[in-house]
Amino acid sequence: MAKVYNFSAGPAVLPHEVLAQAQSEMLDWHGSGMSVMEMSHRGKEFMEIIHDAEHDLRELMQVPAGYKVLFLQGGASMQFSMVPLNLLGDKQSVDIVNTGHWSKLAIKEARRYCHVNVVASSEDRNFAYVPAEENWQRDPNAAYLHYTSNETIGGLQFPFVPADLGVPLVCDMSSDFLSREVDVSKFGLIYAGAQKNIGPSGLVVLLVREDLLGRARADLPTMLNYQTHADADSMYNTPATYPIYIAGLVFKWLKQLGGIKGMASRNAEKAGLLYHAIEASEGFYHTHIDAPYRSRMNVVFRLKDEALEESFLMEARKNGLIQLKGHRVVGGMRASIYNAMPIEGVKALANFMQDFARQHG
Repeated sequence: MAKVYNFSAGPAVLPHEVLAQAQSEMLDWHGSGMSVMEMSHRGKEFMEIIHDAEHDLRELMQVPAGYKVLFLQGGASMQFSMVPLNLLGDKQSVDIVNTGHWSKLAIKEARRYCHVNVVASSEDRNFAYVPAEENWQRDPNAAYLHYTSNETIGGLQFPFVPADLGVPLVCDMSSDFLSREVDVSKFGLIYAGAQKNIGPSGLVVLLVREDLLGRARADLPTMLNYQTHADADSMYNTPATYPIYIAGLVFKWLKQLGGIKGMASRNAEKAGLLYHAIEASEGFYHTHIDAPYRSRMNVVFRLKDEALEESFLMEARKNGLIQLKGHRVVGGMRASIYNAMPIEGVKALANFMQDFARQHG
């Protein structure tokens, strides 16, 4: 099998150890005689899997009492609708910070149901920064404040958690969930699509404060109501059983590596290697994101001579470095270096970037 380092933004690289364990258990999970994909979601075997996954996630995130952990389907994009439909209550507006592509989609969807107050936007400089919080125009009567902690496409990451001004804080953490320490108690709701730092696609994980449940509009379909899934412990319908199983293995892998604190240190080192390679190239590579807001998950950059970009991608692939092409919305290059990307892969990319710049600069 060819050895490659996969820098895809999602579905993304999974830990080798997790894939190897899943392979060994594919036909027979723990002597049950069944694959996880064949199990009844209400059988004792799968109930053990989902309960272990929730327990380990609570431990990793230090989830306080009074929060529900939900394993749902529909991905983070479904939450752009489910959040306002469930949390508006008797409110007429929500606050959203606009820092890029995914923030804009959250704004667009929320506007179907209520007034959206864009408290701040960095679109004036192509989302190169996070607007200073002291300049935000917040609505004290908003149902909640929503922000995207890491913009996967644009390569921008919040270096802070917004202040609690008495309005529930909602965060789309899809691309930096489990990558750095977070005080869950500061949030009303956190949601994250699985296919970046949690597991395979087909799953979204929610941490929701229990006092925010029961606010859904009366005509909301049963399957879109958080209360439905909270009351049934994510088992109202058949959940995404195999993605939950893989997520549980990822949680155990994280615990073995020192938990989120240990992973945050590794992620800082990995990102530092790539940003150093960009800065040291004397302009051959560049990124438009201001330094304090550069993502540790998605490193975006351009070549000074954009005509060399296809050559860069082809040469990278020959060196086992794949999925480096930037999103079609912004172009350029993007190296997604989530938790499961080993530091050896990042070092290989940094060395390749240096060699390519030397040859073509």
